[in-house]
Amino acid sequence: MDIRRLILAVILPPSAVMNKEAGTIMLTGLLTLLGWLPGVAAALFMIYQEQRQVKA
Repeated sequence: MDIRRLILAVILPPSAVMNKEAGTIMLTGLLTLLGWLPGVAAALFMIYQEQRQVKA
């Protein structure tokens, strides 16, 4: 995993998923507005899913 994206996911979750579709960025942004932890969890999950697809 890219350590820079993981750090960015913890600091500012929507910016960590900027290479995704607009709906994904908006979902992460909305979850971050509702609470910092749900936004971080969503960003980390999306990064994990992307890494898993690359390896397969």
